[in-house]
Amino acid sequence: MIFGYARVSTEEQSLDLQLDALLKDGVSEKNIYTDKVSGIKSERKNLSKLLKHLREGDTLVVWKLDRLVRSLIHLTNLMNDFEHRGIKFRSITEPFIDTTQDSPHNMFITNIFGALAQLERDIIIERTKAGLESARRRGKILGAPKGISEKNKQRAELCAYYFREGKLSVSEICERVGVSRATYYKYLDFKGLSNKKRKYQSNKIK
Repeated sequence: MIFGYARVSTEEQSLDLQLDALLKDGVSEKNIYTDKVSGIKSERKNLSKLLKHLREGDTLVVWKLDRLVRSLIHLTNLMNDFEHRGIKFRSITEPFIDTTQDSPHNMFITNIFGALAQLERDIIIERTKAGLESARRRGKILGAPKGISEKNKQRAELCAYYFREGKLSVSEICERVGVSRATYYKYLDFKGLSNKKRKYQSNKIK
């Protein structure tokens, strides 16, 4: 079955352009899910319903990638989830994003997005490491306790970076790093961030 998703950022904006494109592309009106919410927010109620409803063999169609995803990491996570669940995906205005047909080209594009998402993670990790090293030279003791794995150290650094940046919600950070909320808060403890700051962030950004 083919499903469509459309989104605009405010109540004042119209979904008509996207809806017309989806209908013209063969998506049934009853199978189109919509949201009116900013792209930077992680909570999109109807998108969440749609993603839970999709089954193996289904296809999800969007007018444009930025209607669905917030970042390369978000896109890569979705593509990996779709591949694992046997769900196909296609963007109408970006025909190079099409997993409905198995081809070397489609696999190449998927791998490129995965590589770019990993590059984004690596850049953040390296930037954080440089900051930690600078702090150590000034006599500050930072970092995770001994015994934590190297992979989890990197995740802890990512969590701390996104927290200090202050642009993402807790849910968005957990999604980007690939951890649960409990683990996210544990990593903040590892990085020496107080309970007070954590509560402030949780209440400020939803």
